[in-house]
Amino acid sequence: MHNHASTNSTERPSVTTRREFLQRTTALAGAALLSPSLLARADAPAKRTAADQVALGNTGLKISRLGFGAGTNSGNVQKALGQEEFNRLVRYAYDRGITYIDCAQSYATFEWIAGAIKGLPREKLFLQSKLPGQPQDVLKAIDRHRLVYNTDYIDSLLVHCMVKDGWTDQWKRVMDGFEAAKDKKWIRSKGVSCHSLPALRTATVSDWPEVHLVRVNPQAQAVDGLEEHYDRPGKDVSPVMEQLKAMHAKGRGVIGMKIVGGYGFRTPEDREKSIRFAMSRPEIHSVVIGFKSTKEVDEAIERIDRALAGRDST
Repeated sequence: MHNHASTNSTERPSVTTRREFLQRTTALAGAALLSPSLLARADAPAKRTAADQVALGNTGLKISRLGFGAGTNSGNVQKALGQEEFNRLVRYAYDRGITYIDCAQSYATFEWIAGAIKGLPREKLFLQSKLPGQPQDVLKAIDRHRLVYNTDYIDSLLVHCMVKDGWTDQWKRVMDGFEAAKDKKWIRSKGVSCHSLPALRTATVSDWPEVHLVRVNPQAQAVDGLEEHYDRPGKDVSPVMEQLKAMHAKGRGVIGMKIVGGYGFRTPEDREKSIRFAMSRPEIHSVVIGFKSTKEVDEAIERIDRALAGRDST
């Protein structure tokens, strides 16, 4: 029987080759570098910011944590800037890491999006649009969004401003059209924006939506209420949060809107409170805010970054 662990005195002492020496030296150097302090630093969570590209639920898509809303007061606030200034503002936001742009067919800025994003790398943008009503030719109506935006696809297309309980029964033909558009790769995800609790609850229960655009802020300004009307808001955000938790459990993509309370919280304290609330909720992947100036863009980014870092406002 051969014994490989033999200590026969006639054997030559082992000789370390140059290759073995280098391998051992490299291993020791690596171990020295991976000191406990460095390992702890490597394990520390990465710094989170407003410009982060985050997963939008289980859609397989990425979206910037902060989005540029082009629909304040139905887009008339942005429209008043003039197209050139609007274009500059969108590009300023893009340069600061805001790659998600939110518009809709019913917004005054609908026809301006193509010009605002011209020359920007399409693969880095996340375009969300919204289709109103029940068009006779759903596919043609969806194709119009691609043509107006001058793009091959829309990243997220939503049924717009739903208020009716059980709306999925009445909108089945439209929903089927969205499915067909997704098969054609005209849209990458589908969903709904709701403006009442009955509609929101219907959306949560349904298996059809992949993305939800939800009105949410802790002050309950312009959040979904019990009445089936877009302009009859509720007075409590708790029922909305219940639905967001259920959406989150189903892997839905959730985007918060009305973060600054519809037409805008007037005080910095209100804006700070709302942004901190949204950033603390794991159910909310991204938020969209309507901007009319670079100052507003900078403020939102600063507040979000500060909230994510756990720093107090100054």
